Amino acid sequence: MDCSNGLARSQSAVYESRPIKRKRRSKAEITAVRDQLYQIIAENKPCTCRQVFYLASVAEIVPKTQAAYKGTVVRLLGRMRRDGQLPFDWIGDNTRWQRKPNTHWSMEDALYETAKYYRRDLWRSQDAYVEIWIEKDALAGVVYEITEKWDVPLMVSKGFSSISYLYSAAEAIKDAGKPAYLYYFGDHDPSGVHIDRKIESDLRTFAPDCEIHFKRVAVKAEQIKSLKLPTRPTKKTDSRAKSFKGDSVEVDAIPPKALKTMVETCIVQHIDHEVVRRLKSVEDAERETLLRFANIDPERLKEIAEELDL
Repeated sequence: MDCSNGLARSQSAVYESRPIKRKRRSKAEITAVRDQLYQIIAENKPCTCRQVFYLASVAEIVPKTQAAYKGTVVRLLGRMRRDGQLPFDWIGDNTRWQRKPNTHWSMEDALYETAKYYRRDLWRSQDAYVEIWIEKDALAGVVYEITEKWDVPLMVSKGFSSISYLYSAAEAIKDAGKPAYLYYFGDHDPSGVHIDRKIESDLRTFAPDCEIHFKRVAVKAEQIKSLKLPTRPTKKTDSRAKSFKGDSVEVDAIPPKALKTMVETCIVQHIDHEVVRRLKSVEDAERETLLRFANIDPERLKEIAEELDL
């Protein structure tokens, strides 16, 4: 009996069943990927690692796999920051933050800081109350520059929000005493499409006498096609997966520039810009008064005024 053919067939079967090892990138190829990631971030900063991954996968720099996300994008972005190639503040991470009371070296320092950050309440003179709601904590660092600019509360739901968080949010809507316009940005997946409905329902329950306008801005089914958003397989372990059709799309898949534009569009439609212009004029004059109270050297006062664009 010739056993060699059987052995050859057996070895062939073993080889075919083994996963094909992916060719490791050369140093030159890794450098090229780093440069491409840098360019993506430079054009969209600040953005999260997840957003960089989606932009890189659309550009076919990396495959759209979890292994590429963690093993390539996250790993290289960490190295690039440690190596000084990538500024740390270009990558947003709002999931970890420090709690510490504000303190000052002197009264002069306190007055200077007050003047530097002094702002009048923009919405006191507007006819509406506006909030931006976002599902992902990490994305707060991306859109905050827009909500901060327009003095709008940024509410992070972190999935299904706690009853205490929603009760506090409802109390803020009551205190505003105006029609409330709430705009929600969340994932298009089995649980994500229910989160905003639960938030709206609870807010209406806790603030039954308030005029609340609640709108889901993203991600919506039609945006997946119009914005050509990258998808991911829907998790079958999600208890709501049976009633959900198609692939899932994370709100992180929306390019940072597009996401910030959406947020700003929601806000500015409720603003009377002439009122804001007059408010800014008063604000600048009051900031100058605070700086004079700080008893700062006249030459330094001029420098500060230029820094603050007064």
